[in-house]
Amino acid sequence: MDSDVKNSPKHSVQIVEEKGSVGPEENVYNAHIDTAEIDERKIIRKVDLRLVPWFSVLYLLSFLDRTSIGNAKLYNLERDLKISDNQYLISLTVFFISYAIFEVPSNIFLKRLRPSVWFAFLMVMWGLIMTLQGVAHNFGGLVGLRWMLGTFEAGLYPGMAFHLSCWYKRSELGIRTALFTSATTLSGAFGGLLAAAISNMDGIGGRPAWSWIFIIEGLATIVAGIASYWIVQDFPDTAKFLTETERTFMIRRLQGDDQYSAAGERLQMKNIWSSFRDWKTWFSMVQLMECLSQHEQLLVPNAFFLGMRHASVCILLVHSVDYKPGFRATPANLLTVPIYAFAAVVTCFVALYADKHGRRGYCNILMLSIGAIGYIILIISRNAALSYFAVFVATCGIFPVVPNTVTWIANNFEGTYKRGVTLALAISMGNLNGAVSSNVYRARDTPWYTLGHGLVLMYICIGIIANSVFLYLLKKENARRDRGERDEVIGSEELEDNGNGRYATVEDAKREKGDNWSGYRYIL
Repeated sequence: MDSDVKNSPKHSVQIVEEKGSVGPEENVYNAHIDTAEIDERKIIRKVDLRLVPWFSVLYLLSFLDRTSIGNAKLYNLERDLKISDNQYLISLTVFFISYAIFEVPSNIFLKRLRPSVWFAFLMVMWGLIMTLQGVAHNFGGLVGLRWMLGTFEAGLYPGMAFHLSCWYKRSELGIRTALFTSATTLSGAFGGLLAAAISNMDGIGGRPAWSWIFIIEGLATIVAGIASYWIVQDFPDTAKFLTETERTFMIRRLQGDDQYSAAGERLQMKNIWSSFRDWKTWFSMVQLMECLSQHEQLLVPNAFFLGMRHASVCILLVHSVDYKPGFRATPANLLTVPIYAFAAVVTCFVALYADKHGRRGYCNILMLSIGAIGYIILIISRNAALSYFAVFVATCGIFPVVPNTVTWIANNFEGTYKRGVTLALAISMGNLNGAVSSNVYRARDTPWYTLGHGLVLMYICIGIIANSVFLYLLKKENARRDRGERDEVIGSEELEDNGNGRYATVEDAKREKGDNWSGYRYIL
């Protein structure tokens, strides 16, 4: 075994620092299988093609579905259902509440069941709810359907983030997360254009245009959900598109990256509760609270569309002094395309840099600072062109932070159930905060939305502080482990217990302690 062994006289502990191996021969996963002939780059490309493109499609559909209500509003949803602006905002808010509540249970079910089954079920159900929104008759029906939509959509994003973390090394995860998250830029750029095309069905079957937006997009989601049963891949140890030798290789490389639970983990309540007891979980919740709140404002059309996207184009170019009669949503949507396209490029660049250098916290602080500059300009600007430029700055500062933070969280939690619960908790906090942020871009604040921009700037400042403190604490904990202060007692019971735990082997310590094991190092 290629390893360095150090003895700590102070604690009488043997520490094993592994470099690419997973332990003695008897502890190697499927020790009887020879993986020497496997081409690592080739198999990773094979996995990429099976996972990332389809996840990008699913996430695009998810955002199109949740934001379609903004486009429906453009085509007289409020008038036909006889609802007020406040009632409309309530229908937005309830989505976030149910979305946040059901994220943690969904990730537990995902690990307990097959991902292909769980994702397919979720998508078919929320596609059905989307379709039913097209036949809603009143405020009560719309609110109930929005609640159910949040319930079933809740499992997709945290589920995909968790699922990818079970396939890739910590240094490979960022760009994959960024790629499928960037699918939301297509939603932001083209969701309105799709709605404009569907609106030509106005009056067909006696249904108004907004009704057809819900029905068509809902039916598309149902079809994608059914297809997901065959397209979505399960976990590496059971993936059918890999041979047994390839599955063994994937598990071994993950275990060599300190993901000791990659070979499988039984559902035990202690693994779930360990997430709630870990201080990193609560910091992660604060980090995603601020960046997901900003992310929602940047993506959603028409309040949601009273968010950043509306402010950048529809507000500044339609409702402001630059307004011209007849200037409608479609040209405004076209003007958002370069914003989202540029943001997607920046997001992938930041992800690649963070993967290569492992400095995710530093990247977050830098990008949030850039986002803050954009929002400061938006608050003080009273010029449409300057504000449009500021949206480029704000978007490119905030977009990369979401996938980078999700990846940073996944990188620093070991144990599949613990990582899955922590990701769901953190993402749910961010989305729950969307229930607040969806109400601060008010129609009466048009065209400059100072309150909304000010609140998002506050979130950015909280994010900079939270990321800085989290980074400092991780560095401090890594230093403690380097000094041997977290070393466990390994082996003979005759050795004095130092308070860090006594284990028969290093492998036992890894399995029991997860990321609390003294040899585990946090990604900064």
